[in-house]
Amino acid sequence: MASSASLYISSMLLFSVFVSSIMAASAGSFYQDFDLTWGKLLTLSLDKASGSGFQSKKEYLFGKIDMQLKLVSGNSAGTVTAYYLSSQGPTHDEIDFEFLGNLSGDPYILHTNVFTQGKGHREQQFYLWFDPTENFHTYSIIWNPQNIIFLVDNIPIREFKNQESIGVPFPKSQPMRIYSSLWNADDWATRGGLVKIDWSKAPFTASYRNFNAAACLWSHGSSSCASKFTSPVSNIAWQNQGLDAKSRRKLQWVQKNYMIYNYCSDMKRFPGGLPLECRH
Repeated sequence: MASSASLYISSMLLFSVFVSSIMAASAGSFYQDFDLTWGKLLTLSLDKASGSGFQSKKEYLFGKIDMQLKLVSGNSAGTVTAYYLSSQGPTHDEIDFEFLGNLSGDPYILHTNVFTQGKGHREQQFYLWFDPTENFHTYSIIWNPQNIIFLVDNIPIREFKNQESIGVPFPKSQPMRIYSSLWNADDWATRGGLVKIDWSKAPFTASYRNFNAAACLWSHGSSSCASKFTSPVSNIAWQNQGLDAKSRRKLQWVQKNYMIYNYCSDMKRFPGGLPLECRH
């Protein structure tokens, strides 16, 4: 089964794909690193009965995660394709990519968020400069002790810096798994819930390929990276990666031309004052 490019089971089943474990995730693949939870492994499907998703078998504490996605085409209003890192529990940490579907001809909205100690409310939203349903594109998260950087086709779109020095919590102690799901969110996803899913267009499908994780694996309470923060994985540039001048210009280009919402600019939402990280 593991040789199949699109492994299907009924959307109501729970199934896991197990193969031999690997020492590091730098050569990760879907079949090595992911459990199959309801639906398809590389193609997630949503119908009126159920959504679908998968999660990694491994936990990570810092890394660079890459995934190529091709989103639901046509009338995708009300659907959300999610790809994110998350720990568990009421004080969990989370780093989110969520793709909010729309009516045919209207652009997807890329919704990003960062949760620390169970609290989010750090949304930034973007249009994309291409049609994400026509071809696969690479969506990446760089997570190290200094920064979280969101990238699309290696272009940075968002940076969340470690600002613990001024009292802003930063995800650094809770290992996270990688999750993805395709689900019904028509109570909020498209125009604030005004546009509902057209179930006559079901099933809705989103496709995944070329997963890669250059990351520190977490197992039995310890990291595969040494205390001095060196790693056995071959790609270690991410461990201290920030934004150089060229990357910062790209970030500014995206945020000037394609950002449609920034919580740090929403004075109405925070009448008592913007969050601390927005003031520096």
